[in-house]
Amino acid sequence: MRVAVVGQVGRDLVLGVEELPGPGGSAPARHRWEGLGGKGANQAVAAAQLGADVALVGVVGDDAAGRQVLAAARGDGIDVSGVVVRAGAATALLLDLVSGDPPHAQRRLVESVADGVLLGAGDVVAATGAIGAADAVLVQLQQPAAAVAAALDAAAPGALVVADGAPDGEELRERVLARADVLRADAAEAELLLGRPLEGAGRVLEAARELAGRGPRVVVLDAGPEGNAVAWREGPGRVHDEVVPLERVPVVDPTGGGDTLTAALAVALVRDGGDGWSGDRVPGAVRRATAAAASTVQRPGGRPDLSARALEG
Repeated sequence: MRVAVVGQVGRDLVLGVEELPGPGGSAPARHRWEGLGGKGANQAVAAAQLGADVALVGVVGDDAAGRQVLAAARGDGIDVSGVVVRAGAATALLLDLVSGDPPHAQRRLVESVADGVLLGAGDVVAATGAIGAADAVLVQLQQPAAAVAAALDAAAPGALVVADGAPDGEELRERVLARADVLRADAAEAELLLGRPLEGAGRVLEAARELAGRGPRVVVLDAGPEGNAVAWREGPGRVHDEVVPLERVPVVDPTGGGDTLTAALAVALVRDGGDGWSGDRVPGAVRRATAAAASTVQRPGGRPDLSARALEG
């Protein structure tokens, strides 16, 4: 199975502290972890750990951090020939502060992402070969509109296209809804997609059904502590829905949980093949992806630690 991930690549720096400092305050770090990160890279790592052949399309700076994260991605078995090394740009840095222990753990994320490490349409076009050869194409919608549009165009007609996030602007939103097979969004992104507040799992489930009626075959929206609202189409006019509950695990750091879910869902749906859209296959795939995400959130940082067995059952 071949997967192409189009999205953010950067350096994760995770600091564990006893308590998050207030304004003007400081706190000693009790542990530190540094490595490959960013939404695109997290999804690529998860898909590779689940047994897929993965190509990553993104941008890093021509600096020491960029060389380090590319080496880390290669170490994970990821094809990084589609990652642009941008001269004069600084590799994205994602600082993750985590304090306390479950169930009272807290987290703050600070991102340093310069325009130079965002994807351009030309960067994506240069990676058309890898994207067009993929069975599943995961597109991070937080990237510039031209890059997102180019990624949608580059996906092969039979590939599973998974859109993650909320696109910028109505024109791109309609284009994404028309092309994506799977749409996944967190709570804030779901509200942007619909242009209205969504309070309660019932409202979120209605939103998922509405979005599924506008194009995607599967829609997965964050419904808060209730779980994920899932809507899927089996045929014309036949939309099913279900709220898939979260796994009851001690959450140390939610960073990367959604990225793992997105990648695991894509892998599960492609493995299910042509029957992946009927009966209870879609909620079953979401449940397996939710379990994979639960594994990620039990550790600091967004890096998953999975195996192909994570999608069994």
